[in-house]
Amino acid sequence: MNWNTLAFVVFPYIALTTFTVGHAYRYVADPFHWNSRSSEILEKDRLKYGSVLFHYGIVFTFFGHFAGLLIPQSFLTSLGISSALHMRIALLAGMLFGLLALVGAVLLLHRRLKQERVFRHSSTNDLVTLGLVALVIALGTYNVFFAHCDVLNTIAPWIRSILTLTPHPGLIAPVPFSYKLHVIAALALLGFSPFSRLIHIWSVPVPYLYRSHILFRQRRAE
Repeated sequence: MNWNTLAFVVFPYIALTTFTVGHAYRYVADPFHWNSRSSEILEKDRLKYGSVLFHYGIVFTFFGHFAGLLIPQSFLTSLGISSALHMRIALLAGMLFGLLALVGAVLLLHRRLKQERVFRHSSTNDLVTLGLVALVIALGTYNVFFAHCDVLNTIAPWIRSILTLTPHPGLIAPVPFSYKLHVIAALALLGFSPFSRLIHIWSVPVPYLYRSHILFRQRRAE
């Protein structure tokens, strides 16, 4: 078994299996720790800037990856979106939202390391999680600005081959090393996520968007 097969066939399935089974198991076995362990109560002035930038950036980056990598180009072409236009949109969106997420992650990491109260209450797991998140975002942002790769004909079909259980590691063999490192780091983050505070990605408060408003009535003295 060569390095390419180990990194881009075996490791992806290990990471995805750990991601799926790990989150399911933790939801059932450890419901009382299913939260983000927010440090807002310790310090929130610095948190609000980093958190807002990071979450806006990472959410749009996720949906950009989802649409750009999982939807075949043939389908987009049928809608009138050429591969050239697709790549242009992906690069511009990646630059904007990648930078937002990266700046936010750096601010959050700096706060956790330099704000004394937050650092004292941070576990090794917290620091590893945030450091790994920042690494994945930094590699992706670097690739958008400085590396060049035909993602639509290499990484995108490779990802679809993994998800359809028909892996083709040869598709990713010619990809630049920085892209491969980004993919491996992202897979490592997926595999690590069930054991970290990242489990709260499944607890997005969507009901808040459509729930009834809470009414407060002022009590008047008779």
